[in-house]
Amino acid sequence: MRATKRRPVVRLGADGARRARADTLAGEEPLEIRVAGAPYSVTMRTPGADFDLVAGFLVSEGVVWDAGHIASIGYGAGVNPDGSRSYNLVEVRLAPGVAPPSPDLARHVYTSSSCGICGTASIEAVTRASRFPVGGDGLRIRLDELLALGERLRRGQQVFDTTGGVHAAGLFAVDDDGTARLECLREDVGRHNAVDKAVGWALREGRLPLRRAVLQVSGRASFELVQKAHMAGVPALAAVSAPSALAVELAEECGITLVGFSRGESVNVYAGEQRILV
Repeated sequence: MRATKRRPVVRLGADGARRARADTLAGEEPLEIRVAGAPYSVTMRTPGADFDLVAGFLVSEGVVWDAGHIASIGYGAGVNPDGSRSYNLVEVRLAPGVAPPSPDLARHVYTSSSCGICGTASIEAVTRASRFPVGGDGLRIRLDELLALGERLRRGQQVFDTTGGVHAAGLFAVDDDGTARLECLREDVGRHNAVDKAVGWALREGRLPLRRAVLQVSGRASFELVQKAHMAGVPALAAVSAPSALAVELAEECGITLVGFSRGESVNVYAGEQRILV
């Protein structure tokens, strides 16, 4: 399984104890993305759900927003030094009539697993307008349900259980009674990759825009994650840690409910409190 790898480690204790053993680490490999035959980006990611990752990335970039926009998506013919297939190249063929991304918007440097907007050609490209306005979304979620999302996400993190080294993103659909159902959970060493994998799943399932849904993430809420939620039509973003000031400003501008420090007992609401049923 390339999502995790075993490596030797020496554990040293303050009491002088020394123990050699094997440890399980999160996998991290480069993934090259080609769109309409042209190189578009290289991102570092945890292997697994690669097609979801690429589809979600293209949603975040504003290239596609409907499942029908992608004619095909598959692995290219990349190989490892030993001649085996690498599965580190994904090629996307767009449907007829769908414009390929402008070369001006292509990523000119690789995207690391900690930065999803590094290498974007311009600041203007970061603040793309979403095709799915969320200000009028009718989401209403009970506070007790909202407080439970972080732990429910944590219980589903299989890769984290074995490595302790990945982020997670979960999409929760909210019913009329304010209760939430987990529909998709994805993990990755990069928090933005985990979100792209979840959004890509939704795109490929024909679920965009993600009306009446909450995106729960395991880390902090950056500007970039709010932007990704906005591009996918997600009306609420919840994080177990803090948001940035710019993330709050964007959430207010877009009409997204943004909460932080959601850890079971309380939650800080930074924008969109009207959607939370107390």
